[in-house]
Amino acid sequence: MPPPALSTGHHRHLSLPHLQRCFSLMQSRTFIDARIHWVRDRGLDHAVEKEKHLLPFHYLKDFLIHSFPSSSATASSVPLDAISERRQDLRLPFRAIRFIRLFPNAFIEETPDHSASSSSSSSSPPRPSIRPTDDLILIHSEELRAFESSRDNAADRLLRLLMLAPYRRLPLPLIDRLQWDLGLPCDFVRSLLPDFPDYFQISPSSGRDNLDIELVCYRKDLAVSALEDYAMRTGGYKKGASLAFPLHFSRGFELEKKVRKWLDEWQKLPYVSPYESGSNLPPKSDIAEKWIVGVLHEVLNMLIGKKTEMENLVLLGQHLGLPAGFRKVIAHHPGIFYISNKLRTQTVVLREAYRRDLLIVKHPMMGIRYRYIHLMHKNRNSSGKKKKGRSSRRVALSVEDDEDHEAEAEGMEEEREEEDDADYKFSESSDFESEDEESDDDDDRVRDVNLSPTTQEIQPRIPSPIRASPIERRLLTSKIRRNEMHKVGKRNSAGANWRVPPKSRISV
Repeated sequence: MPPPALSTGHHRHLSLPHLQRCFSLMQSRTFIDARIHWVRDRGLDHAVEKEKHLLPFHYLKDFLIHSFPSSSATASSVPLDAISERRQDLRLPFRAIRFIRLFPNAFIEETPDHSASSSSSSSSPPRPSIRPTDDLILIHSEELRAFESSRDNAADRLLRLLMLAPYRRLPLPLIDRLQWDLGLPCDFVRSLLPDFPDYFQISPSSGRDNLDIELVCYRKDLAVSALEDYAMRTGGYKKGASLAFPLHFSRGFELEKKVRKWLDEWQKLPYVSPYESGSNLPPKSDIAEKWIVGVLHEVLNMLIGKKTEMENLVLLGQHLGLPAGFRKVIAHHPGIFYISNKLRTQTVVLREAYRRDLLIVKHPMMGIRYRYIHLMHKNRNSSGKKKKGRSSRRVALSVEDDEDHEAEAEGMEEEREEEDDADYKFSESSDFESEDEESDDDDDRVRDVNLSPTTQEIQPRIPSPIRASPIERRLLTSKIRRNEMHKVGKRNSAGANWRVPPKSRISV
């Protein structure tokens, strides 16, 4: 490994009095390896789930817009075949035409006249072309302006991420993987890094063919974590003093008494800055765990969405000096981190950054992304009435238009089944037990299924475009039986009233 890009006078080891205080506190504390129950948080799950297909949508938008000549005043169309060939690069979850038809307010499908193209090829039908709508181009231009106004902030966030690494360098493929969460442009190597030569430089990786982004200048004024900055602004916090993490638990979550006692003592431990080295801390100790939590807390605070996939944290932790198996620390602190199983993956969310499903402090780039989400779902539910009363969580709607829409409904059904399987596997393999907040009452709220514009309206009493799971069929059958028994009881009570004197009749 190459030496860190630091001056000889700057080091990140803890001072001796600080270490002595940490070691003296650790002698009276023991780590509790208890099983922490996982309770679903519907608000944070929705914060993750509402960004479904947003990343491939954004990649496809960039591909369409960047394919136009800069001098053209109007947007030209791109052949569908060109999009299909780049399906893997664009991260499209299924066929390109099927994905494009999901968002008619963002992408326009144009088919050339068959009579005009019959002279060139009479055997094969004309292939469609795709171009972005005016609304999509407008949001894209506002996104460019928003990034230009926050360019310095993006460079500072990338700089602080490199400052967390022991060797002040990170692999370029890893940064490219985190590019979306960091709010960087897709071509940040060409559009952002050259503008900050005093911050970054591209250097070859040791022992590999990859490239690294290396830190050029260490800024001490930025080596302050978000938790320390808040404590300094709101109170008289001093370096090395005790600092507690904000805790927010899901509704219905309860900690065991011994875990609650350990957590209270753990919060009183001195706060070790994530920009300081944790190599001098006793391994598998409370103070070392608090440093790991501080590093993960700081990383999530750097991301504009305050969340990222678990796999990203695992890969990043290998380069930040975190010990193997540190993902158990995330499970031990459900009041700080929330693990969502939506979208067929595990996403780690910073709890304190959200109120229900909304960010408390919204980055300008996140405001633009919410506008993309609004455009994606605009008018998608206009053709069907909003479902009233109780409905199934998994509903497959019969569509009579074409095979593409049928495949869309079936794909949604398969994805939900795979998500449920992922939930089950996750609860079996993790260090905490799954304990859903969903009750068996019939008054549970049910997630609505997005209907395509061509979906027929479902009348409340018309049977059979609905396919329910076996559990839902049993619940529906038991409900019908209860209603029938209630009606029979009413009739029996009314009939029994005629057999008794008027004064003793039961009012129904």
